[in-house]
Amino acid sequence: MTGRRLPRSFFPLFLTRRTYTAARYAGALAVCASLTAGCGVVGGSDSGEGTVKVMTWAPENTRATNKPGMPAMAVAYAKWINSRGGIGGRRLQVLTCNERNDSVGVARCARRAADEGAVAVVGSYSQYGDSYLAPLEGAGIPFIGGYGVTSDEFTSPVSYPVNGGQPALLAGLGQALAGTCGPVALVRPDSIAGDEMPPLLDAGLKAGGHAAANDQLAADDATEYGTASDRALHGATADPARKGCVVPALGDRTDTFMDSFRRARPDFPAVRTATVLGSVDQSLINATGGASGPYEGTYVTSWYPVASDPRWDSMKKIIDTEAFGDNRIDPADVGVQTTYLAYTVLKAVLERLGDGEVSADTVQHTLDHGLKVGTGGLTPTLHWPQESPLSAVGFPRLVNADVTVQMVRDGKLVAAKRGATASSEVTDMTATLEKADVD
Repeated sequence: MTGRRLPRSFFPLFLTRRTYTAARYAGALAVCASLTAGCGVVGGSDSGEGTVKVMTWAPENTRATNKPGMPAMAVAYAKWINSRGGIGGRRLQVLTCNERNDSVGVARCARRAADEGAVAVVGSYSQYGDSYLAPLEGAGIPFIGGYGVTSDEFTSPVSYPVNGGQPALLAGLGQALAGTCGPVALVRPDSIAGDEMPPLLDAGLKAGGHAAANDQLAADDATEYGTASDRALHGATADPARKGCVVPALGDRTDTFMDSFRRARPDFPAVRTATVLGSVDQSLINATGGASGPYEGTYVTSWYPVASDPRWDSMKKIIDTEAFGDNRIDPADVGVQTTYLAYTVLKAVLERLGDGEVSADTVQHTLDHGLKVGTGGLTPTLHWPQESPLSAVGFPRLVNADVTVQMVRDGKLVAAKRGATASSEVTDMTATLEKADVD
């Protein structure tokens, strides 16, 4: 339990999740407004030195989820920018920090960002939103393009997400499975991030007229999942007349689960599997046997187009130019893709500021006052009004609820719908999330 936030049931009894979110959001805004020098000045500026300093953090070398490609992509992006003269003549300096999948570790990263004068935290991953967003809010440092692993990223006024996080992925997966699956068994971490998964998956299932999933907890650092696999298979076959589905959503430990699962699966040949990108990617599919591996036929939801889509060519060019041979950076990794998009947003902010002052305050002001960022069709045009259409369900910062439904077919992640065009493969989950029971 070390470093774990109190579950939602520990909130004061008179606070629902929505009122808690509104109170926290309003409180953070008030703190910013009360700083006479402006929130972001605390977070540092370029001070006329011609360098813009930012930070990217992610867990590395831990027993649970690891995302080394995210800081590596950030460094590659900075090299690419700097080799072309910077942005408006300013060089980009990226500080990296290993948050170690630990609440204390990520809080330390956030304090370091403030102490070293970072004007933003960009393209980062952590399961401990409360631990890093509070210090960032206090210092007025914007958090651009987090991975979306916790709901906190969609409530803080200093957060500027580029995707719909776990809410959109899970709701989209539920909606996709509703018409094709019998009983659904969700296997998810016994953690605060895991606690937020069932109502989101169930929102999608309910939208498709399906019953709620069978919620099964599992350790996110286990070395085998034999017992969890057996429970999931029996849960997915509770109705023998309909093919059930097992949804493992265990981050880096999904592959460990699938290793146990495939040993038990021969007794349940009709059971299908489905998950979200981040738990499975193309490199993992390749490493586990491709078309003959355990992921063949698996449904996968993502925020973005498949990695083979030509809209990713600009990102791949940066990787080939500045990080060729760096095996930490996989262009098919959704963390790498999210970091690229987050730095695309940062670049747009710095271009808007031109030769004006660059500080955490001016970066946040630019993001808050009408900036719209195009991403070449990888996402909708991004902008962050004070409240989003999903404010009523506690996600005031969730501005992009698009998902794509993919499938592992012949060992490759492709659009689930054969012949899908770029526009037809995208589903906006806003209306489904508006009905989610996330109190």
